[in-house]
Amino acid sequence: MGDTRDERLDFGRALRERVPRSSHGEWTPRRDRRDPIAVLERQALTREPTLVPVRYARMSESPFAFFRGAAAVMAMDLAKTPVTGIRVQACGDAHVNNFGKFATPERNVVFDINDFDETLPGPWEWDVKRLCASLAVVAEQRGFRPADRDAVVTVASHTYRERMALYARKRTLDVWYERLAITDVIEHFPPKYRRDVRRDLERAERRDHRSAAAKLTRDVDGEVRFVEDPPLVVHLTNTEHDMDDVMTTFDDYRRSLSEERRVLIDRFHVVDVARRVVGVGSVGTRCWLVLFEGPHHPKGDPLMLQVKEAQASVLEEHVGASELPHHGQRVVAGQRLTQAASDMFLGWCSGAKSGRQFYVRQMWDVKGQSDPMSMTPDGLGYYGAVCAWALARAHARTGDAVAITGYLGQSGGFDRAMVEFASRYAEVNARDHARLLEAIRDRRIRTTA
Repeated sequence: MGDTRDERLDFGRALRERVPRSSHGEWTPRRDRRDPIAVLERQALTREPTLVPVRYARMSESPFAFFRGAAAVMAMDLAKTPVTGIRVQACGDAHVNNFGKFATPERNVVFDINDFDETLPGPWEWDVKRLCASLAVVAEQRGFRPADRDAVVTVASHTYRERMALYARKRTLDVWYERLAITDVIEHFPPKYRRDVRRDLERAERRDHRSAAAKLTRDVDGEVRFVEDPPLVVHLTNTEHDMDDVMTTFDDYRRSLSEERRVLIDRFHVVDVARRVVGVGSVGTRCWLVLFEGPHHPKGDPLMLQVKEAQASVLEEHVGASELPHHGQRVVAGQRLTQAASDMFLGWCSGAKSGRQFYVRQMWDVKGQSDPMSMTPDGLGYYGAVCAWALARAHARTGDAVAITGYLGQSGGFDRAMVEFASRYAEVNARDHARLLEAIRDRRIRTTA
């Protein structure tokens, strides 16, 4: 590959000879495809045994719930699909529910990818295919007509391609500085949808540390404590952890912060700690909530951090191990590389006794998501497009936007391939979900029910 823009465009175009764009749509599951339930069972070996049934129960609720929890299954399938060899910092789990709104340290609201548990350098195609497949799964579950489902996927792929071409023409720093501001998101939607977007924004703006504390804690004899809801929310026990262990782990986290943020976190003190089950695919990994209190406000000065276990990315088996020695650091580095603005409390640490690896972030900081399961076909199309926009921006920061643009071209060949792939994968996902339900009925696996 040359250094000039034209040489990189030509390099991307030349890749079409080796990897035709139409080949991305020609996927079918191989005869030797591993049992998807066995893939999930293998993941369960590293997770908290008492919570694994919760994970299976949540994944059993619908095909889309299964899809959300089955990133390892799709990574296995994507590893058998054609790739151009152009790498980016991949999200690894870029389904439609892993995008949303949050506040920057400057208190502006942006839209971006918001889940990085699986992030690792990898093929750009895999993120695009997971996004497009997720849209098809949602459309199928919602009962959309095939033509409407295909239109939703087409507009997402088209938006990714068009935005990547735009970034390919920008200067490097301009790409790095760009943010998808909430005003851009509102303007992206036609007027008839903007009221819903603003409503979602207002809900997100109410999700801050004070509202988290109000929802998740209560006063117990003059002390603020997390409300228990076993097995979803439980306090520390002396047999599993103690506060000295927590504080040692916290000191390790503190060392991962920059100097000025160490000064900030030192103004807070720990009030309470509890384990909390979160998400679908993450269920079973260890996750703690830590409530802090600052010293200065008479009505309370809460800060709530989430300490979430980081295990090996589901991509690692297929693209190689992370170059970073700590999976929490891997998550943080990937998030900082791809997000336009990251949480100011983002850091990593290791458990003092267990040695488990964690990353740390704020629990709620104007965090909000739209619900794709409530959208019309037209609305899902616009929402999928804004997700694709954010994905293209992330990939342009960490990959070669010019070479990717040269490969994608100006025609709709790649878009048609994504429609074909997404519809085929939605069918396989539905069958995999049915196999999970069968495994539950046969008592091969256990749920909370």
